[in-house]
Amino acid sequence: MDRDAYLEAAVRDVLTGDEPTLDRRVGHAALLLATTGTGAGPAEDADRLVTHWRAVTGRPVTQLADDAVRARAWAMLFEARGDRPQWADELVPLDLDAEERAHQAFLARRVSDLDGVFDGSPVAGVVSALAPGRPDRVRTALAEGDLAAWAELTASHAAPDVATLAATRGLTARLVAGADPLGLGPDWPGRCAAALIAALRERYPTRPGSWAELVAAIARERGQTAPPPATEEAIASAERRLATRLPEGYREFLRTADGLPADVVFPRLLPAGELRADGDVVIVSEPAVVLLTATGHAVEVDLAWGSTAHPTFRALLEHHLGLLEASR
Repeated sequence: MDRDAYLEAAVRDVLTGDEPTLDRRVGHAALLLATTGTGAGPAEDADRLVTHWRAVTGRPVTQLADDAVRARAWAMLFEARGDRPQWADELVPLDLDAEERAHQAFLARRVSDLDGVFDGSPVAGVVSALAPGRPDRVRTALAEGDLAAWAELTASHAAPDVATLAATRGLTARLVAGADPLGLGPDWPGRCAAALIAALRERYPTRPGSWAELVAAIARERGQTAPPPATEEAIASAERRLATRLPEGYREFLRTADGLPADVVFPRLLPAGELRADGDVVIVSEPAVVLLTATGHAVEVDLAWGSTAHPTFRALLEHHLGLLEASR
């Protein structure tokens, strides 16, 4: 499998495909990450991808296990891992012994050149029974536990059938223990998960509702903890000292968090007790590059690239959150 080509196609499907295409791609990628990496890391990458997909789409995770083989694959992986992630609570528990027998029968099924030609026709079963059959080399390799042969046979596939691989109970323990039949390497699963999550963020941009949600989202993206809110007395004292009433949106921000620490591209937002006035503007950051005007606009001062005026302080923070999400 060409890793770069796979990732390019996967990101394109997540960004531009219709919803069934997106769900199929995320489902395949999650199984790929869970089965072809090095131990616990890829399982965490797979869980992270599924959790984010579920959060932004609102669709049930049964969409990612909507046929017998994929449902079986996840069940076998959870058994081999010895745990069941929280997102999998929606999946129906399976009788793994019965599933193993069904899967062995599936692997042993002979294939014909006429497979699929008469699907949906009343004669499909008759044709399937009468048509000459041959063993499927890929399935045979899995039935024999030959991961090297399976990898060689699927090397040219744009999206190898990892569901059938993971559903093979005799192999899942080896996969979870670190077998990497496709040779993806230790770093690629994390890179793949990050790229697809970034694409999901772009397709379904975050739109926090309340001030608490907005501040929490910024702190989460930065890996920081927001300060506690300012008291009403601290806000009133700042307004007396500045001889102006702060814009209501900014007052709501202070009621949510009394300033914010700096990050690598954004200055420290001052607590109420450190706000300063300069003429008819209020300086709300250190260094003094974020200003509130008398009309309620929030201005980011940048002498090199030019200043930007946002209609409100909230609009400035929403823009900042968007940049944080894009950088991830």
